[in-house]
Amino acid sequence: MSDLLYEVKDKIATITLNRPDKLNAFTRDMIDAWAKALGAAQADDSVNVVIVTGTGRAFCSGGDVGRMREGEPSALDGKNSLWEGIHRVPKTLEAMDKPVIAMVNGLAVGAGMGMCVMCDMRVAAESARFSTGYVRVGLVPGDGDTYFLPRLVGAAKALELLWTADFIEAPEAHRLGIVQRVAPDAQLREVTYALARQIAKRPPIATRLIIEAVDEGLEAPIDKASEIEVRAFLRTLKTEDASEGIQAFFAKREPSFKGR
Repeated sequence: MSDLLYEVKDKIATITLNRPDKLNAFTRDMIDAWAKALGAAQADDSVNVVIVTGTGRAFCSGGDVGRMREGEPSALDGKNSLWEGIHRVPKTLEAMDKPVIAMVNGLAVGAGMGMCVMCDMRVAAESARFSTGYVRVGLVPGDGDTYFLPRLVGAAKALELLWTADFIEAPEAHRLGIVQRVAPDAQLREVTYALARQIAKRPPIATRLIIEAVDEGLEAPIDKASEIEVRAFLRTLKTEDASEGIQAFFAKREPSFKGR
């Protein structure tokens, strides 16, 4: 079977890391496939939500450095190739305007935790464990942890997690705001897909503009952020979905959104 699986069903695209014997450590080919799958989901009008998960007992244990450095003329070239490849995923995610949910089925370490926190939301199994990892081997994160973690937990807590590389359990990750929902292991898929279906039913134009407003607003002063929000509101006001939503509200019925 492929090391990365991609499936679309009920307006939800699922990307599954599929090297359970290697704790879903990713290779260059997997990174290429991962970025292409995200791009395919972005371009597919039938997809409203994306879920990323892993098979087996790990979400992702980071990069398979040994595999990715095979054939490199030097350690430096290998490192550069590795990080340039890994960065394709966050760059693709940054360009997406569809919700991406990490379904964390187990261990998320190093770049695996980085790939997890760069998603929009995270739903974790009770047995899931997280660690930034890098400092344990004398390295600084190279996959975006220093960017994403402070935005989730604040600078001081992010520094603690990065400096100690301590493992944290799913309930603690939930308390810190890294994880939005925790589910019993046997119910993880059910809980995650229920959330994804709920979001997928919402008007996709509004959903995407909310992402845009939040992302741009995080980097803007309040007056600029307010302007961004008002602009997004006015854009949705002109859509057929907004008209349908208002009519459904007054008719006390479920709206049927078309993405127009």
